[in-house]
Amino acid sequence: MLIAKKEREESQYARSLIEASLDPLVTISTEGKIMDMNQATVNITGRTRKQLTGTDFFDYFTEPQKAREVYQEVFAKGSVIDSPLTLRQKKGKLTDVLFNGSVYKDDKGNVLGVVIVARDVTEQKRIVRESNSAKVFAELATAIAEEAKVRAENATQIAQNAVKSKQQFLSNMSHEIRTPMNAIIGFTKVLLRTDLTEKQQEYLSAIELSGNSLIVLINDILDLAKVDSGKMKFEQTPFNIASSISAMLHLFEPKIQEKNLILIKEYDNKIPKVLIGDSVRLHQIILNLVSNAVKFTSHGKITVSVKLVKEDDEKVVIKFSVKDTGIGIEASKIGGIFENFQQATSGTSRIYGGTGLGLAIVKQLVESQQGSVHVKSKIGEGSTFSFTLSFMKTNAEFEIETEAIEPNTKVGKLKILVVEDIPLNQLLMKTLLEDFGFELDIASNGKIAIEKLQNTAYDLILMDLQMPEMNGFEATEFIRNTMNSKIPIMALTADVTTADLAKCKAVGMNDYIAKPVDDRLLHSKIIKLVKKYSYNRGNKIKETSLLTTIKYCNLDYLIERTKSNPKLLTEMIALYLEQTPVLVKAMKKGLEQKDWVSVNAVAHKMIPSFSIMGMHKDYENIAKKVQEYSGANKQIDKLPDLILQLEKVCLQACEELKNDLKKMKNEK
Repeated sequence: MLIAKKEREESQYARSLIEASLDPLVTISTEGKIMDMNQATVNITGRTRKQLTGTDFFDYFTEPQKAREVYQEVFAKGSVIDSPLTLRQKKGKLTDVLFNGSVYKDDKGNVLGVVIVARDVTEQKRIVRESNSAKVFAELATAIAEEAKVRAENATQIAQNAVKSKQQFLSNMSHEIRTPMNAIIGFTKVLLRTDLTEKQQEYLSAIELSGNSLIVLINDILDLAKVDSGKMKFEQTPFNIASSISAMLHLFEPKIQEKNLILIKEYDNKIPKVLIGDSVRLHQIILNLVSNAVKFTSHGKITVSVKLVKEDDEKVVIKFSVKDTGIGIEASKIGGIFENFQQATSGTSRIYGGTGLGLAIVKQLVESQQGSVHVKSKIGEGSTFSFTLSFMKTNAEFEIETEAIEPNTKVGKLKILVVEDIPLNQLLMKTLLEDFGFELDIASNGKIAIEKLQNTAYDLILMDLQMPEMNGFEATEFIRNTMNSKIPIMALTADVTTADLAKCKAVGMNDYIAKPVDDRLLHSKIIKLVKKYSYNRGNKIKETSLLTTIKYCNLDYLIERTKSNPKLLTEMIALYLEQTPVLVKAMKKGLEQKDWVSVNAVAHKMIPSFSIMGMHKDYENIAKKVQEYSGANKQIDKLPDLILQLEKVCLQACEELKNDLKKMKNEK
């Protein structure tokens, strides 16, 4: 009886252990039928003990055959560990389990069945899946980020290359336009100082006006491009703001008097005398605004107001206003007038002229200096444009310089060295400087200039920047550092985007003038430099008339431009005859040696001569194609034919000009 009780207690104990398991536990007969189970099995299958008992164990798995194979493996090996299976519940829910089983036997060692424990690993598998997914997504995100980084770097490089290409294009455009414009405007001014008929005076004035308008357009576009690209530099130097504005407004007096307008200047005397800022850009802003006011005002007055807004120990804030009594602007149009190439109405440009860039430049120049610009206007009553800028204060004294010096100012007999590689520009500078009463020598590059300086004393150097052999920067640096000379040097160039004023100053240049050269400004700057630095340096040809019309060179055109001045005419022809064969030879040599840099440089020098010698535009276009192809190293296969055409045209032109020169000498 005690034995029976003990067996019963052991059985109950074993049963409690089985029921304590949270994992499903079942016993299966040798035929695969469920014989017993714990409560966890009831819970996970959703069936009662009665429903489970006697049923096929394999039917509760999604893969019955696999479950049968695992069951058979238990009999074959005696046990299995962690075989993965998926258990199907009553309502279709699936549970991932690890199948662990072993056989059980009677006292005699006979196998009675199998004990199975199915451990639920659904949550663990979910975690693993999520972990794997997270890993995959992380790797994917990393790959996407790397790809985005590469795309961003490529986009940045493309943008940088685009900006660089844009700046190079603007530089080339500036140089290509300004070089012939320098000759056109320069020689036009020379001719306007000669004896002319009324009609000739009228025509030449029209040429000068058109040339100047084109230069204004070029300057506007280049200034806007420099501001857009962040290349615009703002100087921080002391200047006398009152004197500076007064001198600038004097420029408008002739036009204001011509239109019978009244100019009123209101200046706040509380503004400190000397401030630190960019006086050149301030001039540019006010000049644009006053120019607009004069353009759009036919009667009444223009008021320029300069008032102190705020002041502290370090800086001042000043408000500038330009008020007119002109045509005014519609309220609906005010929002767009500061945009590029925009004017108040479609007829504004047609009636009044202009590029529509002036106000866009004003806005960008002001805002780039952390200022603000505003406008008030009413149709038929006028407009008021105002802007505010801050300037640093200083205790420095400022020497007021006269902005313009009359051409007849006497400074003695000056001798000037002109360093310039393009023959036509050399001739123009020679004409201008001799007209000023100055002596001059010409050097075609920096190396020759240095040789001349070692043997001859000069009062001043006019230095082009882009030249072969030795450019203007290199030559100036040598003159200052190796020769230790303090001779005044003025930079002279057509390429205003690369002619960096800071770089000019850094190598020791004293001033800068852009082509096309304004003769009054050139004279004024020369006198200023000579006075400021006090640098001390130890027969008429009979006029003729040529009426010959030739195939390549139109001498009628040349005669008209020189007003039949035989000296100037023969000098220009002689210069062309001297330089052209040399250039043709150099271009052919560059072609033979595939030296495209040399070919490009020669073509650049040849281009201005076509228009000046009255040659057809088609020939000039051939030279431009040679310059374009050699400069970009593209369509090189077309260069031999183009250069052959140029050689034929130029040498034939030389032959014709030699005959004309002989005729001119015979007619003297």
